Amino acid sequence: MDGQIKPKERKEYTIKIIPHQGETVHSVRVPQNLLKYGLASLCAGAVLFVGAVSFATYSVFTSHDDAMRIEELTKVNNMQQQQLTQLAKKASSLQDEMNEVREIEQELQMISGLVPADDMMPGEMETNFDGQGGPWVEPDVRNVNKALDNLHQRLERTRSRMDDIHEAIKEQQKLGAYHTSYSTEIPSIWPTSGEVSSPYGMRWGGSDFHPGIDIANDYGTPIVATADGVVTFAGYNAGGYGNMVDIDHGNGIMTRYGHAEEVVVSSGQVVRRGQIIAFMGSTGFSTGPHCHYEVRLNGEAVNPANYLW
Repeated sequence: MDGQIKPKERKEYTIKIIPHQGETVHSVRVPQNLLKYGLASLCAGAVLFVGAVSFATYSVFTSHDDAMRIEELTKVNNMQQQQLTQLAKKASSLQDEMNEVREIEQELQMISGLVPADDMMPGEMETNFDGQGGPWVEPDVRNVNKALDNLHQRLERTRSRMDDIHEAIKEQQKLGAYHTSYSTEIPSIWPTSGEVSSPYGMRWGGSDFHPGIDIANDYGTPIVATADGVVTFAGYNAGGYGNMVDIDHGNGIMTRYGHAEEVVVSSGQVVRRGQIIAFMGSTGFSTGPHCHYEVRLNGEAVNPANYLW
């Protein structure tokens, strides 16, 4: 009938399978749409397979490369930590050496008559106690740098103080050359052996002026006259010196030796330089056995360090 819609003709593809040796030929009809979908799926599967293989290969190489990088960074970090540890040990060793230098400096300050500096940083203070504590903090770049900066500051202060000591010693050498031109009536030796426990000048935070030097040692350590002279006092002094000896050396120079355990000379006696005049004790205002030694010029106390050679 005219005007009737004819069904759409379905396109197909025929696939023939021809075996060898004259066997039966097989034909397979495949609709065009099915073939298209099949080919598209096959291409998509191939793309996915290639992508999966490529990603797996990339992941393997990337993981291997990351592992190598991590291992290399770990080695570098361990090496840096070892170097930091060694640097921290060197900083600690330098601190110990600076403390030893500080002790020598203080001895030189006392010998030269300079009052020890009051600007010591924490860690420089001398003490008879050894208690320690606090949290354990592992050294890192920041705190090691702070320790090294602290050492640098201490070194600068020590260099400045050493310059002062050098100048003081040079002045004493000039004065010593002056003293050698005089007779044995000029004080020029140490009155006893021991350690300077308190220098001439201000002490105890400025609350007391010390007119001499204290030399500490054991009870009974001999005390000698530092120059020829005449004993003007030998006995007990109630003003704080305890058992005391005064010697007049002439030319306005007098020496005083205090806190003796025993005095072995008498007033008016002529003594020679190096002669034993007393034995060390802790009489009078004293915290322990020592000899308080003064040098007075025209009645005024001067620094005994200028007369110690």
